[in-house]
Amino acid sequence: MGEFSALSTDLTASPQAATELHRYAEALLAHLAASDTAPPAAPDFRDIPGYWLPPAVEALVAILAGDDPLEPLSRAAGRDQQQTALFLCLALAVSGHGSRIHASWLGTAFGELSLDRPVSHGQRSLWLAAARGAYGPAGKIFVLRKLDALAVPEHADPQQWVQALVPEEPAVVIPPSLVDFPEMAEIPELAVPAQAAARLARLRARCVEITSTRQSRNVPVSALGNSVGSPATAWAEDEPLAVLRSLIGLSGPAGPMASLSSYLLDDLRPGADPHLSAIALHVAAPILRGVSEQLESDSRLEPPHALTVPLLGHRIELRPEGADEESLAAAERAIVTEGLAPRSRPWAAMLLIAAGVACLVVALLVHVLFGAAGVTMIGLAAWQLWQRHRIALADARYVAGQVSELKELAEGAVWALHAYAREADARAAQAAEDAAELTRLVRRGPRAA
Repeated sequence: MGEFSALSTDLTASPQAATELHRYAEALLAHLAASDTAPPAAPDFRDIPGYWLPPAVEALVAILAGDDPLEPLSRAAGRDQQQTALFLCLALAVSGHGSRIHASWLGTAFGELSLDRPVSHGQRSLWLAAARGAYGPAGKIFVLRKLDALAVPEHADPQQWVQALVPEEPAVVIPPSLVDFPEMAEIPELAVPAQAAARLARLRARCVEITSTRQSRNVPVSALGNSVGSPATAWAEDEPLAVLRSLIGLSGPAGPMASLSSYLLDDLRPGADPHLSAIALHVAAPILRGVSEQLESDSRLEPPHALTVPLLGHRIELRPEGADEESLAAAERAIVTEGLAPRSRPWAAMLLIAAGVACLVVALLVHVLFGAAGVTMIGLAAWQLWQRHRIALADARYVAGQVSELKELAEGAVWALHAYAREADARAAQAAEDAAELTRLVRRGPRAA
């Protein structure tokens, strides 16, 4: 739009007049943002030929005083029609008198939106003021028509808009039937319907939140300025006032601008201004209708007749009548094979026993001390064999426990699948209700009246 471009007039030709003008304009903006009383009296500053601001300020004061602004307004518009319109629209919005603007000023001040160009700060400030009701129903309708004309949904990625509305979704949704088998909730055949229904419920809740916090038509619109009596310097809630300061040359370069899609996505995120969220929701309505239809369809997907699930690291095929005997037997064989690995013969114990017997024979023929050594070796061999037997018994108990646990898990998983199937009807019915309510909410759009 160029509302922050270099001034078209060389103000150095009359520096004193420019200084007086800027001082008064700053005082006027601070006063408008702080209260709704009469503006301060204008000093007798001279007009600056070619500069739109002096007659624009005169026109603003005349409008606020209830006088005829036509003469200074004509002079200002002749010098820079767009900046004059932007100045008056924002100044009247900040002061709480947005209803006094002329219908044509908004169009002149706003200019043209484009998906290929960033939204200017002037456009965003008018957007914010209109969304908050500064210009009444006509202002909201004006912004909505500007956005509708661009056909944003045709160039949008639906997932981006869903992510903006309901960020930080859980990676896995575990339905009540699968609480004891959370790993089963990650199986695509079971995960897709549950994830779709949960996402649809969150989208509905977010749309209800946006549509239920709209400003009531019975509540008067407050001024858009701050409450401390000094012009704002931040580009956020006080953006209209910050734009005004830039227009009259009281602030430095404007901050970076964003694309139209970026603004709309930011307005949809939790914590955004509810008035902006309502307008963004109107733009996103076609996207959300398509997403809700797809999510409802996904939530009605029936689980397959047979399903292979991981249990204790083994793939078991489950059917309505129970676990598949073949896959269960294969898992049991794998457990036995892993738990009861073949062991070599106890050669060390056998050698100790042979050596011990030899020592006993020598003891009978030579000396009794050889007998003590033989008894010790035979005892050590017996201890090794006993330890080997204990390990074998422990392995057998472990294998039996694993097999028993596998059968119990398989039986429990079958019952969990039956419970999941029973939940499917209730889940599909709730998803249909959520989709219908979401469609109703976005069809209604933000109330412009």
